[in-house]
Amino acid sequence: MSSLQNDSSAKIFVLEDDLWYSQFLSYHLSTNPDHQVEVFNSVDEFLGRLSESPTIITLDYHLPSVSGEEVLRQILEKSPNSYIIIISGQEDIRKAVSLMKMGAYDYIVKNEETKDRLWSIVEKIKHNRTLKQEIEVLRKEVNQKYTLGSELVGSSEPIKKVYHLVEKAAANNINVTVTGETGTGKELIAKAIHLNSKRSKMPFVAVNIAALPSELLESELFGHEKGAFTGATARRVGKFEEANGGTLFLDEIGEMSFHLQSKLLRVLQEREVTPVGSNKSIPVDVRIITATHRNLLDEVKKGNFREDLFYRLLGIQIHLPPLRERGHDILLIANRVLKDFCSQNDLEEKTFSSDAQKKLLSHQYPGNVRELKAVVELAAVLSDSKLVTSDDIQLQKTVTAASSEEKTLDEYIYETVQKYLDKYNYNVVYVAEKLKVGKSTIYRMIQKGDVLVPEQKKFQ
Repeated sequence: MSSLQNDSSAKIFVLEDDLWYSQFLSYHLSTNPDHQVEVFNSVDEFLGRLSESPTIITLDYHLPSVSGEEVLRQILEKSPNSYIIIISGQEDIRKAVSLMKMGAYDYIVKNEETKDRLWSIVEKIKHNRTLKQEIEVLRKEVNQKYTLGSELVGSSEPIKKVYHLVEKAAANNINVTVTGETGTGKELIAKAIHLNSKRSKMPFVAVNIAALPSELLESELFGHEKGAFTGATARRVGKFEEANGGTLFLDEIGEMSFHLQSKLLRVLQEREVTPVGSNKSIPVDVRIITATHRNLLDEVKKGNFREDLFYRLLGIQIHLPPLRERGHDILLIANRVLKDFCSQNDLEEKTFSSDAQKKLLSHQYPGNVRELKAVVELAAVLSDSKLVTSDDIQLQKTVTAASSEEKTLDEYIYETVQKYLDKYNYNVVYVAEKLKVGKSTIYRMIQKGDVLVPEQKKFQ
């Protein structure tokens, strides 16, 4: 990520009619050596220096020669990115609201709390500025490299490694293998490689191997001639021809039959396809990207996948991390999905409440990005205001987690017993009755450490 300026640094302009008070503010703000503070007692001199774009401006509202509103208006025009703090000798709520609607960041009354309040506001401004810079840098990096929609965003270390490999893959024609759990975005990665490669102006064609019966897949990939088989009433162009000059994405390649694997190997070796029912070969220039949730090397060892085809396809290996390992990428993705969904469905722009964000971060997402996308889109529909709350976040119970994580039967038993013990205050007798097992069985699990019970509860 691009380097950011020091988040503690700030250029601060102080416009104050009272000489003593201006010195008081300057002294206080200058106690931080990273603050560059300049004091102005003349409005004209102050306005003449606004081209320097100070980070923060403290503005005395009651100036003798010009109104505070007029100075504020000129600041907003000449230095729109500056944060403006109004300092007034009078507590006027209506005036404060009016000035903040105009564009002032905050309004402070001159009293014994001014010093501490000003310091707190300045620190808050610097923190917000740093967050905005980080978001802007991330937005630029993502938009420049991967303009592919809401799911392909993130700044976690695992996804940064993926981006690095995507850049490597896009720079040449080497084959690519993408692995990862279902729903992690393997096709998005394939599109990213294609759209950032020299083949970007040519077709990107995707085929889901698992979705087609084996007897139809051959025709789908290589095409067929009229009359090649019953129902072949016209010539069909195969996906290899359709993708000629571009990229062919073969999703779930591990599901391909052994018979078709040998035909695919020949196409890759000869760089030509022969449609079903034809004796004529057609030259093709196609970049192959494959994806699978299986371990293909294990499939080779089991005899389910050809070793020669495995090494022909391998190329650059890109493994997509599951969403649960990507930390705050969950919120980056959720925010992008929410914004896109609202825009596409003519809904008012919405944001997540802090409780909703915590709820999103707490889930394991066995369905990965695909599941998160569905959750966020449903939340946008359920929300009755601009704020999406935790009640709008409908998360599936983790009963599906068993499909994403392999465990032994004993491990599932221990997990169930542990949940009941935790729920019923470690009352072994009661849990044994609930689960219809002998209490001695549970005591043995505790003794062996298969389930955990606090020391003070073991002998109750």
